[in-house]
Amino acid sequence: MDSSNLSSLPEESLEEELEQPPQRNEAPLPSAYASVPLRPPSQSSLQKYSPLDWLGYFDEEKDIPIPDSNDVFHVYMAGTEGPVVFCLHGGGYSGLSFTLSAGKIKEKARVVAMDLRGHGKSSSENDLDLSVETMCNDVLAVIKEMYGESPPAIVLVGHSMGGSVAVHVAAKKTLRTLAGLVVVDVVEGTAMASLIHMQKILSSRVQHFSSIEKAIEWSVKGGALRNIDSARVSIPSTLKYDDSKKCYVHRARLVETEQYWRGWYEGLSDIFLSCPVPKVLLLAGTDRLDRSLTIGQMQGKFQMVVVRHTGHAIQEDSPEEFATLILNFISRNRIGPQGVEIPGLRRPLQSHSQQ
Repeated sequence: MDSSNLSSLPEESLEEELEQPPQRNEAPLPSAYASVPLRPPSQSSLQKYSPLDWLGYFDEEKDIPIPDSNDVFHVYMAGTEGPVVFCLHGGGYSGLSFTLSAGKIKEKARVVAMDLRGHGKSSSENDLDLSVETMCNDVLAVIKEMYGESPPAIVLVGHSMGGSVAVHVAAKKTLRTLAGLVVVDVVEGTAMASLIHMQKILSSRVQHFSSIEKAIEWSVKGGALRNIDSARVSIPSTLKYDDSKKCYVHRARLVETEQYWRGWYEGLSDIFLSCPVPKVLLLAGTDRLDRSLTIGQMQGKFQMVVVRHTGHAIQEDSPEEFATLILNFISRNRIGPQGVEIPGLRRPLQSHSQQ
């Protein structure tokens, strides 16, 4: 097992490990407190890894209460025109995982990034029910509350665990204005093969952080995230303060959700291929296609793009390139809000706007 993974950060989530099977013979990383523990961080270090606000990227945040339940889902929103790019994060992340890319996408489209249950600022009756069916119902309920019976054209974007949710939502064929599907760095084959390692990796990672700055620093130095600015925005939302332990801990209790992991990925490739909308698979490496996807790609059933020089969180590591890929996907498939032309993009076809 990759001993470096045992000291992973909040954003070095379950899905990252699923996509990157363990390697042997690597030197272990030091613990978060390996340096002289009593020495306070330098002022320059505090500034370099200090939290950043999402304002300026997203425009606003909202709580979306779900009727006839105690569930309240938190969303971040950006943009005023174009189709809605509805973003679903991976396990252990939050909606702020899409912050930097939202700053560019909103120039041509609207962006909504949702905190899934058990994550970020969302609250639910059961934060540990991360079954794919429950999360799908959550997404559909939020979209209904936000847009009623006449939602605009929607492009679902899902990273890792959120990619599985996006695929299953699309496969239900109940979202009549769904116009596109973007899945980010999750493939059934490698995910299923790596499940046996997950419990040990999750329980062995760093569990406590003396400060938010320490968590941000460790996420970058540990390789979980490669973009410091994105880490400074997204990491704080993945933590919560534990009063009894006087430290920060992971917000998402992934280690307690093992019963749902297989359901996230089992059969995912065939379900993805069956979704009746334009779709693209963004990958951080070329060796991740399983047999079904390889055949599907050769048959032209989806577009695949390999985004080089990134880690698992493509949207955080390369937000500009990620945003460009999303906007190009919208443009190429002529996706518009109810057939209305998007400034700077080609006029959409009527048939796509009514999907």
